[in-house]
Amino acid sequence: MKSTVERSEDARVLTAESPLKHLHFGLTFGLIAAGFLWATDLRAENHEGDIIVSHGISSFGDLKYPADFTHFDYVNPDAPKGGVFSTWAFGSFDSVTPYVLKGNPADGASGLFDTLLVRSFDEPDSYYGLVAETLEYPEDRSWVIFNLRPEAQFSDGTQITAEDIVFSYNALLNDGRPTYKISFKDVAGAEALDTHRVKFTFKEGSRTRDLPSLVGSIPVFSAAYYADRDFSEDTLEPPLGSGVYLVKSADPGRSIVYSRNKDYWAQDLPVRKGHYNFDELSYEYYTDYTSAFENFKAGEYLFREEYSSAVWGTGYDWPALNDGYIKKEVIPDNRPSGTQGWWFNLRREKFEDPRVRRAMGMMFNFEWSNRTLFYDLYERTNSFWENSTVKAVGRPSEAELALLEPLREHLPEEVFTDEAFVQPVSSDQRLDRSTLRRASRLMDAAGWRIVDGVRQKDGEKFEIEILNDSPSFERIINPFVQNLQRLGITATSPTVDNAQSTEREKNFDFDITVRRYVLSLTPGPELFGLFGSEAATTVDSANVAGVANPAVDVLLDRLSEAQSREELDTAISALDRVLRALHIWIPQWTKGSHTIAYADVFDRPDVKPLYDRGTTTWWWDPEKAERLRLAGEL
Repeated sequence: MKSTVERSEDARVLTAESPLKHLHFGLTFGLIAAGFLWATDLRAENHEGDIIVSHGISSFGDLKYPADFTHFDYVNPDAPKGGVFSTWAFGSFDSVTPYVLKGNPADGASGLFDTLLVRSFDEPDSYYGLVAETLEYPEDRSWVIFNLRPEAQFSDGTQITAEDIVFSYNALLNDGRPTYKISFKDVAGAEALDTHRVKFTFKEGSRTRDLPSLVGSIPVFSAAYYADRDFSEDTLEPPLGSGVYLVKSADPGRSIVYSRNKDYWAQDLPVRKGHYNFDELSYEYYTDYTSAFENFKAGEYLFREEYSSAVWGTGYDWPALNDGYIKKEVIPDNRPSGTQGWWFNLRREKFEDPRVRRAMGMMFNFEWSNRTLFYDLYERTNSFWENSTVKAVGRPSEAELALLEPLREHLPEEVFTDEAFVQPVSSDQRLDRSTLRRASRLMDAAGWRIVDGVRQKDGEKFEIEILNDSPSFERIINPFVQNLQRLGITATSPTVDNAQSTEREKNFDFDITVRRYVLSLTPGPELFGLFGSEAATTVDSANVAGVANPAVDVLLDRLSEAQSREELDTAISALDRVLRALHIWIPQWTKGSHTIAYADVFDRPDVKPLYDRGTTTWWWDPEKAERLRLAGEL
């Protein structure tokens, strides 16, 4: 999981740009934007009824870009190629194969492989053909055929065929990360119709709205390459791919460098123009944030997104920045950003009572933390879809109640009677005594009473460990731990190394861990991997909390079956309301922006993609770079 990590005050962030990109749970994101153009689908009549033949697909049929579009609006199609984009990564790596359970994959490794479709980052949920030139599907989306581009090829010059697509699907299903079985549970199978046509059929009665884009996001592997290699094994041997970049060098624990394939087959396609302009991408690895930041100041890498409010508030003051050689700025992040928090491992008996989980959540004093630790840079998270228009607010609407009423036996009564749960506001003192008293009453009611100064039940002490792999996160965890101890809980948070943390999370060997997922505003099958009951027992799934609730499963079905944006928004709000009432996490904080700093050697388009940071559209500026060289800053 670590290859997709960003950090917000060092919390693990899992993001993706398509249903399967960046490992195994891929969370898409987007909002409804005004002014979209409507693309005209080409329709062909046959005995099966209307078949849609199109250059792209979206969840609800709306495409901004027509079939003859030349490039996305947020790129510079004439951006020059060259230069280096370097940044940092946390921890270590020992593999360049990001799709299997073994190993800790390197950051950026998913860029070695192209996909059938790629998404547009100025639309809610649209995908356009990359390896696939067009796709065909019936109106009920019960199957999809991808027509491959004859020019599509792997980096060794061999052609990508339908057999390679079938192999890729089967390899992920049978030998990839276990959670692919959840992702593909509605896929009946894949078959090669001829050299350039591959068909995916979906199971009868399945939720088909997003399945074409799901299978369209499968990374493409070479069947011939893996004929004498074990796909399930991790390796540092650079695999044969079809993507923009190749592995130039890999030094485990230190750095990995990718070089742009000068013969990349798709570089002039509309979906690739203006993207991936750097000759090299470099990730420098560090095991602690202080040394990573100091090395950025020393010029060891060129781009940094800052996730520490303390560093952002006090550390960005050195000569190169003050002289303008380093740029510092805040750019908007329009994605939902509400899923960062401490996640309970609900598989453990001590967390089975929601009153316990609610009481523990009250011991995190956000107001004190924001003022004392975060320089008032954040807002409190309450919703899983914070920073969005679909988060649950107030009491449930009639439309939500229509979804929730049949599920009443599996839900707390407060879902139906109360406003959507929000965390209590605490005082500016680290330990709010009135909040402590309320939390103590909840623990007493759950049977965990104070005996000899600690919480006990049936002679067993209430002991927890918060998993942490970041020394710099200790300043945030320690006050929380101290408040839990005042509640009578024996709480600890020893710092472990990154490799141990990764392995323990894969196997759900923890009490509480920190995660942030960037969720979608057009969610679909990927949420089964995050909140579904099947994923709760699947090794390495994104369902770290172990949520296994029949009502949640039904709401996930309703969400995936929604046939209109209105239906979808209602289902999201209902699901958000339920998850918050179940107290599966202790939400932390959020901000709707990226705080970035970089050496002044880059240029970029005037328009930032609405739902992405946009650095894949930047390019190297030789004149700016020369200025820094002459000043001794590069």
